[in-house]
Amino acid sequence: MNIPAELKFSKSHEWVRLEGDEAVIGITEFAQEQLGDLTFIELPAAGDTLTAGEEMGSVESVKAASELYAPVSGEVTEVNLHLEDAPEAVNESPYDKGWMLKVKVSAVAGSLLSAEEYAALIESEAH
Repeated sequence: MNIPAELKFSKSHEWVRLEGDEAVIGITEFAQEQLGDLTFIELPAAGDTLTAGEEMGSVESVKAASELYAPVSGEVTEVNLHLEDAPEAVNESPYDKGWMLKVKVSAVAGSLLSAEEYAALIESEAH
């Protein structure tokens, strides 16, 4: 399973790529595998404010629906509008084409995990 070392991860299976004061957010490869083929993604709009740990949207798949939780606090600066018409991009490329949001960060959740810690988390959930 691909768990990029340069990313941080939440226990609710979102990933964060911090680039200065901006964060790029998506869901992990593990999350999209558990959900199956995504059919719908609901995301906040540019200009909306996120609070770390609180709900920021949802995803629906052929198997289930799941809430998305903000791994950082800040203002949404960009939404991947491509996902409205092609939610399967998250399944095909969760860390690249399947990114969901860009956020101007005001605070990072203290509970974000390293790649190693996230690998241990999903290993424990698999058993």
